Amino acid sequence: MTFVDHLEELRWHIVRALIAIIVAAVLIFIKLDWIFDHVILGPIQNDFITYTSLCRFSNWSGLGDALCMPPIPPGYRLLGNTVSGPFMSAIQIGLMGGLILAFPYIFWEIWRFIKPALSPTELKYSRNSIFWVSLCFFLGAAFGYFVLGPFTFNFLANFTLGTTDMYEYKPSLSDYLNSLLDLMLGCAIAFELPILTYILTKIGLVTPSFLRTYRKYAFVVILIVAAIITPSPDWTSQMIVTLPLILLYELSIFISARVYKKQEEWH
Repeated sequence: MTFVDHLEELRWHIVRALIAIIVAAVLIFIKLDWIFDHVILGPIQNDFITYTSLCRFSNWSGLGDALCMPPIPPGYRLLGNTVSGPFMSAIQIGLMGGLILAFPYIFWEIWRFIKPALSPTELKYSRNSIFWVSLCFFLGAAFGYFVLGPFTFNFLANFTLGTTDMYEYKPSLSDYLNSLLDLMLGCAIAFELPILTYILTKIGLVTPSFLRTYRKYAFVVILIVAAIITPSPDWTSQMIVTLPLILLYELSIFISARVYKKQEEWH
């Protein structure tokens, strides 16, 4: 195929992926009110599953209310301060939700585009890649939504500045949506680290010794990434991101070592 033919092929893969996102967005729009009330606003509701489960675990383990997070202040409301705010927020929820729901198909389209360029050995190594990449993506998104999001928004909602009534805290809906989506997508991408390590080790660009040698530098990068992903400056939220990323890095070293050992045995 010529370069122009490749561009034409890529264009159709992109078109089909966009259609999948739009279809998923339409499905979200059908139940938009329910999704907004129960999914989008979930992490700032006091009866959210993360808050109740953590508190029940705290009481069950004999810790009393030690792990129970403070309730969201009464009267906590999200502010819409533009004429087009509700409509644009609905569009954002639909498109970003459609992107998340349609991710397996989007990756499948990417896979179909690059598949002809892979050798039989590379195809063998990448078997079931769509499943594992999608699984890691959804696990990361779920971690951002059920773990990092509640801790972050709870801290920010209960954080006070001064004691005077001259300042009134009213977060905007758009800012909340951007923060929630950044947390989910940031964690979803970060959870792809083991898959990326597996692929890079298979093609010989990464070795376990390389990952071990640069472990301390990787931890510094992880701290920076955690600070970027978390919208709140508190150390609790950043540690909630940092610890899983460190575990993912250590898991990547383990995966790389297993892959490298098998390659050495084959040779």
